[in-house]
Amino acid sequence: MKSLRSFDDYGKEGIVRRGSPDKERAKSLIAESERKLASLKERLEKIGIKDENANDYVEYCYDIMMQMVRAKMYLDGHYASGKGAHEAEVAYLEVLGFSEKEVRFADQIRYFRNGILYYGSSLDAEYAEKVRRFLEGIRPKLLRALGKR
Repeated sequence: MKSLRSFDDYGKEGIVRRGSPDKERAKSLIAESERKLASLKERLEKIGIKDENANDYVEYCYDIMMQMVRAKMYLDGHYASGKGAHEAEVAYLEVLGFSEKEVRFADQIRYFRNGILYYGSSLDAEYAEKVRRFLEGIRPKLLRALGKR
């Protein structure tokens, strides 16, 4: 896994562009992250995390986190697209004041999630639980960044 570059580097490469804030798109992403979080909580209560469903939980947690990050980017007038867009979105966490350790772990989740989607990788329950706890820890910070708490 290569190291993440700074958010500004992605702008210089044209992966991130500036535009007008898109409050409606941000609102939609926030609502979707809330819907997905409710579904995640229901699954955790009814099924729990097992090796057999660990990939599902990692994907859910990543999606919730990144929908919130994208929403903040839209509110701030930033748009990422093309090769490297997901890395740029993760790098935006640094702009939002997240620690280097948090940004690195978020990037690791991105990397493993791509492994699930494109290479058939399998993760275990222990890692999925670590990702769930990470989401639980950073979500309040993301909500504050979005002006929600």
